[in-house]
Amino acid sequence: MASPVLTRSQTHSFTDSESARPRCPAGSCSTEVRLSIHFLDAPPVRAGSKPSVGVMGSNKVMDQVWPLRAQWADGELRLGGFDVTQLAATFGTPVYVLDEDDFRARCAAWTTAFPDADVHYGGKAFLAPAVVGWLRELGLSLDVCSGGELAVAQRGGMPPERVVFHGNNKSVAEIERAVGWGIGCLVLDSFDEVERVARAARGCGIRQAVMVRVKPGVDAATHAAWATGGEGTKFGLSMASGEAAEAVRRVLAEPSLELVGLHSHIGSQIFDLGSFGTAAERMVAFLRAVEHEHGVAIGRLDLGGGLGVHYLPGEKEAPTPAQLAEVLRAVVPEDVQLALEPGRSIVAPTTVALYQVGTVKGRYLSVDGGMSDNPRPATYGSAYTAVLASRTSDALPADFTVVGKHCETGDILVDGIDLPGDVRPGDLIAIPCSGAYQRSAASNYNQVPRPPVVSVRDGVAREIVRRETEEDLLRLFV
Repeated sequence: MASPVLTRSQTHSFTDSESARPRCPAGSCSTEVRLSIHFLDAPPVRAGSKPSVGVMGSNKVMDQVWPLRAQWADGELRLGGFDVTQLAATFGTPVYVLDEDDFRARCAAWTTAFPDADVHYGGKAFLAPAVVGWLRELGLSLDVCSGGELAVAQRGGMPPERVVFHGNNKSVAEIERAVGWGIGCLVLDSFDEVERVARAARGCGIRQAVMVRVKPGVDAATHAAWATGGEGTKFGLSMASGEAAEAVRRVLAEPSLELVGLHSHIGSQIFDLGSFGTAAERMVAFLRAVEHEHGVAIGRLDLGGGLGVHYLPGEKEAPTPAQLAEVLRAVVPEDVQLALEPGRSIVAPTTVALYQVGTVKGRYLSVDGGMSDNPRPATYGSAYTAVLASRTSDALPADFTVVGKHCETGDILVDGIDLPGDVRPGDLIAIPCSGAYQRSAASNYNQVPRPPVVSVRDGVAREIVRRETEEDLLRLFV
């Protein structure tokens, strides 16, 4: 089925539904528009002119958790120039709305902070062929950690030499596919992978570039499930025990492998820049020891990603790529080529999840999504904020818990949030900072289809991931 197309004109009023009517008093808007839905193979959405509006700073809405261009206009939230009621009426709810300009700006912040480094976007945070195209255009590279992500990289047209393949248990089929494609680098996570990649490279008659993933022994201050640099993690080879040094020896002994660097990643959602500095110091020392022992010049150090973002307004400002660059420049010598892998810090704040309220029962405000499209609160206890996005209200605030539609008590999206006390069915609720590890980690729990992702840019709103349908789910059954 073709994606829906949203068109705007300046001569008619909204006609699709009561929930899509303008939220300004009659006659107070400088233009009137009509919203129509066409399931045609037609050009993407284009927005017309709108009255000038202010940024949402005074509404306690515009904060570091929202896309940079989010606005409050005519009584409702506007994303990328589109009122949320327009987006919901055209694309349905739940829906993820991604501000492409914001995504591009955050990519540029990384490449500006690290002009001489290789910046690899961490595809596991969120990946789609359209995103791959943006990265390719912006000069970023990509890291993937599964055959599926590799397929998306290929569909999006990323040159193979700009892709790095991670993962603690790559299958033989995945390795052979990546090597055969001409992938830029494979990160070796075990002795078994040294043998498997060497065998695949021999089979293709090539010398495959590889890095060895090293545990630097840094226990970053983050959720236990996100810490990946300590001795107890499943990832990498231990520096302290000598595993990493032995892996290097085995790689150098394989004629079909070329050791181009060392890799480490200490975790995700890290705000203490000192942890990055400590890991870099240990990795530089290990790199120099390897070079001295074997008389080789490696000269490349990939320090992974993990820079944290905030999910709640009013928290202390998150560290920036420029601040991280200052820390790493003080540690990493100029003759070492640096690589980094930001993911969440790029995509998380660019995206807003829109839901429609279905029922209000006491303090429980039930919406049409839930833990299948955002598993993070149920899995990690992650906290989010939310706003009534489709209208203003003078009602006194009341304490609500935003819950989903799934058959589980733990299906909670926001636990305890002040919203107007007159929230009612049909209202739209917006949850910001929804770009990372939500659509990419979504499931079909209760056989619920997954939401679409809609990109907004330059007056154009288009699906870059279409809405899953029940027909999609039924195709899997035999």
